[in-house]
Amino acid sequence: MDEIHRAPGVFEVLRGIIDDNRQAGQRSGQFLLLGSAALDLMRQSSETLAGRVAYLDIAPLNIVEATAAGIADNTLWLRGGFPDSLLAADDTRSLDWRRDFIRSYLERDVPMFAPRLPAETIGRLWTMLAHNQGSVLNQSRIASALGVANPTIDRYIDLLVDLQLVRSLRPWGGNLGKRLVKSPKVYVRDSGLLHGLLELETLNDLLGHPVCGHSFEGHCIENLIQAAGKRRVPYFYRTQVGAEIDLVLEKGGKPEIAIEIKRSMAPSPERGFAVACDDLQIEQRYVVYPGQERISLRHGALAMGLQELVGLLAQD
Repeated sequence: MDEIHRAPGVFEVLRGIIDDNRQAGQRSGQFLLLGSAALDLMRQSSETLAGRVAYLDIAPLNIVEATAAGIADNTLWLRGGFPDSLLAADDTRSLDWRRDFIRSYLERDVPMFAPRLPAETIGRLWTMLAHNQGSVLNQSRIASALGVANPTIDRYIDLLVDLQLVRSLRPWGGNLGKRLVKSPKVYVRDSGLLHGLLELETLNDLLGHPVCGHSFEGHCIENLIQAAGKRRVPYFYRTQVGAEIDLVLEKGGKPEIAIEIKRSMAPSPERGFAVACDDLQIEQRYVVYPGQERISLRHGALAMGLQELVGLLAQD
């Protein structure tokens, strides 16, 4: 059943059917329920299907799936992982599909999930976040630009996060006796939607735009978080004096893996990356870059392509 959040009353009916089937020996796999807003769907289903439901986040196509289908890495990065965008006949048609997707979300889904929030302002915020891809959130500046209060920005961003359109990557906040950045970094999750919001049609358009490096960073982070699975919790790390890690993967409450992302064929981790890894006592240090070869780097880091590191994380 698709778009199940549009018919919340059906959960009550499903509960009775599921219970009858379980008594008859069919314990699982009875229904597949799909919805556009993960948290809203979870709230509605958990009220009536507690103990009868399991949840699965379905992300856009990742680099492993795209490669298996013969799609080049740069095509996935440019067009994003939505199938109709990724498999379009050319870049122009791909961008047209993403424009329509963005418009339909703002005109249909935003008013449905948040009828009291102005869709036009949400759209402006979404575009502002695209221009500031991968930046530490500055609520006051955004609130001033949109003419709203800081708490309102919280509600707007929460909505975009709930709709799985935006990722709010939290800073690692353990007690190290250091002054840490405490605001999240915000990314438009699908790189194709990011480029659609910025009207970037071709790879040359993207490579010549100031967002290029941060776009590549967000594209890598989404793939890596997906590969890391639920056992690892993602963070970024940054101190007030410049020690920084783009992505920290924590497991069992302990920082385990540090990942730096470089859009360069000659990657080299900054001194701040090494300092940050030493702060957190992380031994597994990786640098993701656009190449395919493994390269041993200073500060104990190992550079490799995105697909290879995704494969390592998925196996572990």
